[in-house]
Amino acid sequence: MKKILIIEDEKILSDMYVEKLSREGFKIVSATTSSEGLRLAKKEKPDLILLDILLPKENGISFLEKLRKNPEIANIKVLVFSNYDDPETKRKAKKLGVENYLIKTNYTPKEMVERVRKYLEND
Repeated sequence: MKKILIIEDEKILSDMYVEKLSREGFKIVSATTSSEGLRLAKKEKPDLILLDILLPKENGISFLEKLRKNPEIANIKVLVFSNYDDPETKRKAKKLGVENYLIKTNYTPKEMVERVRKYLEND
Protein backbone atom coordinates (compact mmCIF):
# COMPACT_ATOMS: atom_id res chain seq x y z
CA MET A 1 0.00 0.00 0.00
CA LYS A 2 1.47 3.35 -1.09
CA LYS A 3 1.78 6.00 1.59
CA ILE A 4 1.07 9.70 0.99
CA LEU A 5 1.87 12.61 3.27
CA ILE A 6 -0.46 15.59 2.76
CA ILE A 7 0.86 18.92 4.02
CA GLU A 8 -2.08 21.31 3.87
CA ASP A 9 -3.18 23.88 6.45
CA GLU A 10 -6.78 24.27 5.22
CA LYS A 11 -8.60 21.64 7.27
CA ILE A 12 -11.54 21.23 4.91
CA LEU A 13 -9.22 20.54 1.95
CA SER A 14 -6.95 18.29 3.95
CA ASP A 15 -9.88 16.24 5.26
CA MET A 16 -11.37 15.92 1.78
CA TYR A 17 -8.11 14.63 0.25
CA VAL A 18 -7.42 12.32 3.20
CA GLU A 19 -10.86 10.78 2.68
CA LYS A 20 -10.66 10.60 -1.14
CA LEU A 21 -7.16 9.11 -1.24
CA SER A 22 -7.90 6.68 1.60
CA ARG A 23 -10.93 5.41 -0.32
CA GLU A 24 -8.63 4.82 -3.30
CA GLY A 25 -6.50 2.49 -1.22
CA PHE A 26 -3.66 4.78 -0.15
CA LYS A 27 -2.36 5.06 3.40
CA ILE A 28 -2.56 8.75 4.33
CA VAL A 29 -0.79 10.82 6.96
CA SER A 30 -1.34 14.56 7.16
CA ALA A 31 0.29 17.65 8.58
CA THR A 32 -0.72 21.31 8.73
CA THR A 33 2.73 22.91 9.05
CA SER A 34 6.16 22.59 7.46
CA SER A 35 7.82 21.41 10.69
CA GLU A 36 5.12 18.79 11.35
CA GLY A 37 5.47 17.68 7.72
CA LEU A 38 9.23 17.21 8.08
CA ARG A 39 8.79 15.25 11.28
CA LEU A 40 6.22 12.96 9.63
CA ALA A 41 8.33 12.58 6.46
CA LYS A 42 11.23 11.29 8.60
CA LYS A 43 9.00 9.03 10.68
CA GLU A 44 6.66 7.68 7.99
CA LYS A 45 8.89 7.72 4.85
CA PRO A 46 5.95 8.30 2.47
CA ASP A 47 6.06 7.37 -1.22
CA LEU A 48 4.73 10.82 -2.16
CA ILE A 49 4.23 14.18 -0.46
CA LEU A 50 1.35 16.43 -1.53
CA LEU A 51 2.57 19.88 -0.54
CA ASP A 52 0.77 23.19 -0.25
CA ILE A 53 3.03 26.24 -0.64
CA LEU A 54 1.21 28.71 1.59
CA LEU A 55 1.61 27.28 5.09
CA PRO A 56 1.72 28.95 8.52
CA LYS A 57 5.16 30.08 9.78
CA GLU A 58 7.30 28.39 7.09
CA ASN A 59 6.18 28.02 3.49
CA GLY A 60 6.40 25.00 1.22
CA ILE A 61 9.66 26.17 -0.40
CA SER A 62 11.32 26.23 3.04
CA PHE A 63 9.95 22.70 3.61
CA LEU A 64 11.43 21.54 0.28
CA GLU A 65 14.84 23.02 1.07
CA LYS A 66 14.96 21.18 4.42
CA LEU A 67 13.63 17.95 2.90
CA ARG A 68 16.27 17.92 0.15
CA LYS A 69 19.11 18.60 2.63
CA ASN A 70 18.22 15.54 4.72
CA PRO A 71 19.75 12.43 3.07
CA GLU A 72 17.30 10.19 4.92
CA ILE A 73 14.27 11.71 3.13
CA ALA A 74 15.75 13.75 0.27
CA ASN A 75 14.52 11.43 -2.49
CA ILE A 76 10.83 11.40 -1.58
CA LYS A 77 8.67 12.48 -4.52
CA VAL A 78 6.88 15.79 -3.95
CA LEU A 79 3.85 17.06 -5.82
CA VAL A 80 3.09 20.73 -5.12
CA PHE A 81 -0.63 21.41 -4.93
CA SER A 82 -1.29 25.07 -4.25
CA ASN A 83 -3.28 28.09 -5.34
CA TYR A 84 -0.16 30.22 -5.11
CA ASP A 85 0.49 30.79 -8.81
CA ASP A 86 3.78 32.70 -8.66
CA PRO A 87 6.38 32.10 -11.43
CA GLU A 88 9.37 32.60 -9.11
CA THR A 89 7.96 30.16 -6.53
CA LYS A 90 7.26 27.62 -9.29
CA ARG A 91 10.84 28.00 -10.54
CA LYS A 92 12.24 27.44 -7.03
CA ALA A 93 10.01 24.40 -6.50
CA LYS A 94 11.10 22.85 -9.81
CA LYS A 95 14.75 23.53 -8.95
CA LEU A 96 14.14 21.66 -5.68
CA GLY A 97 12.98 18.63 -7.66
CA VAL A 98 9.20 18.60 -7.38
CA GLU A 99 7.40 16.21 -9.72
CA ASN A 100 4.97 18.94 -10.72
CA TYR A 101 3.45 22.22 -9.50
CA LEU A 102 -0.31 21.98 -9.78
CA ILE A 103 -2.75 24.83 -9.19
CA LYS A 104 -5.59 23.56 -6.96
CA THR A 105 -8.35 25.44 -8.76
CA ASN A 106 -7.40 23.78 -12.08
CA TYR A 107 -8.17 20.26 -10.82
CA THR A 108 -11.23 18.55 -9.46
CA PRO A 109 -10.60 16.22 -6.50
CA LYS A 110 -11.12 13.26 -8.87
CA GLU A 111 -8.50 14.62 -11.30
CA MET A 112 -6.12 15.18 -8.40
CA VAL A 113 -6.48 11.55 -7.29
CA GLU A 114 -5.74 10.47 -10.89
CA ARG A 115 -2.58 12.63 -10.89
CA VAL A 116 -1.42 11.14 -7.59
CA ARG A 117 -2.00 7.63 -8.89
CA LYS A 118 -0.03 8.44 -12.06
CA TYR A 119 3.00 9.69 -10.10
CA LEU A 120 2.96 6.69 -7.79
CA GLU A 121 2.68 4.22 -10.67
CA ASN A 122 5.87 5.67 -12.17
CA ASP A 123 7.89 4.45 -9.18
